[in-house]
Amino acid sequence: MAPVWQARGTCLTNGRPQARFGAGRAAALAIAHGVCSNAHVESRINDILNALRERDVVSVVELAVQHGVSEMTIRRDLDELAQQGVVRRVRGGALSLLLRGEEPPFSVREREAIEAKQRIGAHVASMLADGEAVVLDGGTTTLEVARAVRDRRLTVVPLALRCADELTAAPRVKLVLPGGEVRPSEQNFVGPLTEASLRALRFDTAIIGCCGLSAEHGVTAHDLPDVAVKQAAISSARRVMIVCDSGKFTRTAFGAVCPLDRLDVVVTDTGIPRDQSDALTAAGVAVHAV
Repeated sequence: MAPVWQARGTCLTNGRPQARFGAGRAAALAIAHGVCSNAHVESRINDILNALRERDVVSVVELAVQHGVSEMTIRRDLDELAQQGVVRRVRGGALSLLLRGEEPPFSVREREAIEAKQRIGAHVASMLADGEAVVLDGGTTTLEVARAVRDRRLTVVPLALRCADELTAAPRVKLVLPGGEVRPSEQNFVGPLTEASLRALRFDTAIIGCCGLSAEHGVTAHDLPDVAVKQAAISSARRVMIVCDSGKFTRTAFGAVCPLDRLDVVVTDTGIPRDQSDALTAAGVAVHAV
């Protein structure tokens, strides 16, 4: 199934909903009329996801009015989110299937804050020196880091298959895979073998993703085996760098990874709340908002 933001392109032209087209024809129609774009679709999906995090039920009518699109467009948005396990369709809307604080599926998260994650990835790449040994966590933001360092001379231990795939053909990257079990949903390495391999190595920089980050609770993540792997990576690194979009500063996940004073750098986007930025700075953490 194509992701919801690529699957179809119904939009309003002169106030009237257009028929459903394939992704290519829909995109061409949208550009021709100047009323709908991939950016609009992504923004709408992100708004729906944010609404689902804040309340249990969303309404088709309210979402259609809010976004200026047809109710049919919103219904298809919700239908495809239902196929991804994010919602259950109910009469007139949808019911969130995410527990409060639960991590959405990777397929959903990878389309959130795309431009911010790309900027973060590029900035992190600029902070690495040639020859560094780097442990690269799994996640949607670290995946952008992997893409940004493909032409760099680095030794990289990726903690997820997706990151490894990005670097397999990188001519200057020395790729070292850890052992361990692969967690199917995230395709990241977990378990005692992964933790042991990380403890046996020493890294210049650990680039770690997170599910939540706050002054009160530090770095947090949802999956406990993933928490243990992050902790092992951090303990083996001279410099610890957290990479996350600013939305993570409003969330706290189940598992505590480490306190703020264990961090050296946080790379995020310009939406970071001022109080959180100040708290990080007070803890001696360098904040790079890009």
